[in-house]
Amino acid sequence: MPPMQIVGRLTTRLLDAALPARCPGCGAEGPPICADCARALDARFELPAGIAIGLPSDVPPPLLQLEWCAPFSGVVRTALHELKYSGEQRLAAPLGAAIARRWGRVGAGGDVLVPVPVHADRRRRRGYDQAELIARAAAAELALPCAPILERARATIAQFDLDRSARATNVAGAFRLRSGARAGSAERLLSGRWVVLVDDVVTTGASLAACAVPLLEAGAVGVSAVTVARER
Repeated sequence: MPPMQIVGRLTTRLLDAALPARCPGCGAEGPPICADCARALDARFELPAGIAIGLPSDVPPPLLQLEWCAPFSGVVRTALHELKYSGEQRLAAPLGAAIARRWGRVGAGGDVLVPVPVHADRRRRRGYDQAELIARAAAAELALPCAPILERARATIAQFDLDRSARATNVAGAFRLRSGARAGSAERLLSGRWVVLVDDVVTTGASLAACAVPLLEAGAVGVSAVTVARER
């Protein structure tokens, strides 16, 4: 286990002992999300994968599959906001577990999970990348490796500030392999493997599609994606 993960787990245990988590749905102390409120994370669990025959697909190329666990509302929205903006990193575990359940049920394949990265400046301010925390939790549940090998090549405007047509332009070319990964390790990791991108929220999928490009160029055989929530 990487040293940072060990430190993170120790920090979480100390925090749990000193300050119990409070459920973002009902406020109850105990698990990061209580059992009753956690049901919202599996809102789409019973739904089949993909798009019904006869309906147009809204999966943006080059992605092969796009899945999500629940709508971006209620408990799910509050939990994601607390993880991203309030420092409640303990929420990554149940959110990642929900992703693992959904992908384990409907995912068409996958060899390695890759989180969609925030910009380095934002990561420094927060002290962590929420998508990476979620991806690591999901990877542990799925018994798959997690490889945070992407970085943002440039800062972008927040996608929710743009209309649908401008989002793809905003993130085009915004992602690349991390500088250390470009030396050849990424190619060895990705060659012939199916990558599953992991993020917190998806709207149009433009960011996920932009992330897929450098992964395919590095040798991935295919790229799919799964997120905690979808905002329409």
